[in-house]
Amino acid sequence: MHTFPHCWRDVGFARNREEGKMAILEREVTGAVAHLRMNAPERLNALSDEMIAAVHTTLDDIAEDRSIRAVVLSGAGKAFCAGHDLKQMTAGRQAEDGGTAYFADLFDRCAAMMARIQSLPQPVIAQVHGIATAAGCQLVATCDLAVAAHGTRFGVNGVNIGLFCSTPMVALSRNIPRKHAFEMLTTGDFVEAARAAELGLINHAVAPDDLETATTTLARKIADKLGSAVKIGKEAFYAQAQMSTADAYAYTGDVMVKNLADGDTQEGIAAFIAKRTPEWNQ
Repeated sequence: MHTFPHCWRDVGFARNREEGKMAILEREVTGAVAHLRMNAPERLNALSDEMIAAVHTTLDDIAEDRSIRAVVLSGAGKAFCAGHDLKQMTAGRQAEDGGTAYFADLFDRCAAMMARIQSLPQPVIAQVHGIATAAGCQLVATCDLAVAAHGTRFGVNGVNIGLFCSTPMVALSRNIPRKHAFEMLTTGDFVEAARAAELGLINHAVAPDDLETATTTLARKIADKLGSAVKIGKEAFYAQAQMSTADAYAYTGDVMVKNLADGDTQEGIAAFIAKRTPEWNQ
């Protein structure tokens, strides 16, 4: 059975529910790893206005915390994330313009939240179970890394209801080969975790009972590294991917020079030569 840490700290954006007032996003920090859990299980953790705002605001907060060196993002209940909140979107149609302004703003806010994941200094790992559909699949594709339980299904299946997943397509087509992405987008078919790993959408597919342990182990392995080096490297990773090969080498050469000037990096090299554990200031 999929399990979560026992103690979660509520963070903002609380709302009233039948069972009481609960936060839509929960956070627990263990060591240098922040665990974020989307907490709207009755809506399959849909990316509602509130969820988008909560995730974005919390990531902004984490970005300023040097003590956090990795982030895990998961979902409460039986699913990771089912995409945009269709009921909320339908309500948006009641505006005089039929929802046009609301929809444009929604996709802008969602894109900004996705971009924040990749601009965050710390790597973000999606811990996925159940389903990750439409913008939920986009969320997995946007995270720097992803681990999923066997049996998890991934889909960009808006086409099944007449809404092509154009915004999820951006992240998906940058994760997996184009023909496979286009097949998923035009058929609405699901792929399961093992196939998602083969395609490169996720890093690892593991037994459901091992999901939390496998994800946390990966997060802690990253968090044990020099945070300033990972920050420099993550920024460069996404920047160089948009460049020509020649420009990428010129850019990353400058990045290496910057990295080598870091005092903690100098300590890491000295420690390696001396065959001792580095004493980093983090």
